Amino acid sequence: MLPAVGSADEEEDCPELVPIETTQSEEEEKSGLGAKIPVTIITGYLGSALEKSLAVSQGGELYEEWLELRNGCLCCSVRDNGLRAIENLMQKKGKFDYILLETTGLADPGAVASVFWVDAELGSDIYLDGIITIVDSKYGLKHLTEEKPDGLINEATKYSYLKQVALADIILINKTDLVPEEDVKKLRTTIRSINGLGQILETQRSRVDLSNVLDLHAFDSLSGISLQKKLKHVPGTQPHLDQSIVTITFEVPGNAKEEHLNMFIQNLLWEKNVRNKDNHCMEVIRLKGLVSIKDKSQQVIVQGVHELYDLEETPVSWKDDTERTNRLVLLGRNLDKDILKQLFIATVTETEKQWTTHFKEDQVCT
Repeated sequence: MLPAVGSADEEEDCPELVPIETTQSEEEEKSGLGAKIPVTIITGYLGSALEKSLAVSQGGELYEEWLELRNGCLCCSVRDNGLRAIENLMQKKGKFDYILLETTGLADPGAVASVFWVDAELGSDIYLDGIITIVDSKYGLKHLTEEKPDGLINEATKYSYLKQVALADIILINKTDLVPEEDVKKLRTTIRSINGLGQILETQRSRVDLSNVLDLHAFDSLSGISLQKKLKHVPGTQPHLDQSIVTITFEVPGNAKEEHLNMFIQNLLWEKNVRNKDNHCMEVIRLKGLVSIKDKSQQVIVQGVHELYDLEETPVSWKDDTERTNRLVLLGRNLDKDILKQLFIATVTETEKQWTTHFKEDQVCT
């Protein structure tokens, strides 16, 4: 059993315990995920998310396992301690169903997610299920859009909050009972401009049906089943109010050459040598899409978080009567849809010799 999520302003309230009904799908059995413990990362700006949680087993025992991430990053010694804590927790496997990991209010969830997504040792026991970001409906719009005179605004803090929203698979707009409906609509519009793919749910006192926020499979091949439908409803470009944070999507028909697709992604995420028309470096926070790889019958899902990315075949096959296509969604700063689409067309389907004409050493961003 797991508790309903409570907000930070309601620390004295006793969380309502909710039983979890777990079923193992055929896809989970095939992928081996059914034997692993899912991890969900919960984040949100200061004051919007929960501060503590409880877990109760089916036998009624109370469990409290804590791993505080005060600096919001699992790296260096903190990473070692964090992994050790999770490994120790996994020795109690069978006594719990799920791991909910809450970061601090200024944390970059991408840094935390990277550990659980790619760590080989932990990968045999757990898998990253998704990222949930809680937004305070009363102050969220101010945090996301407020501009102050030079010297007064902390751009790093604001950008951390923007990244929390951009990386989320689920965004909970909390405390909707405290503001007018019109303000909630404005906040939804702003959130959608930052994250065109995540699902937005409105909540009061952070109460939400757990079936809507758990078992998302947002970072594995199973998400490809639902991604196809989601991609059809993402508009081409959605600029944020400051014109630097955008969600862009484009579609290119045909098959992609896998080695050239890797080059395209690596230049974008690793080398960071792709610039927009204003000569600003394009910074991708999250990448997601479905692609058609030459000589592969299955649809392939591409996922990226900061510098990390992965290509994985989904359980969905391309139908003989369906035109193969590649559809990508990128969330980040200074993104230019036209440039990215043309680079994809030119590089993923051309020869390696032609590729070098699109990315030059003197274009590398610093």
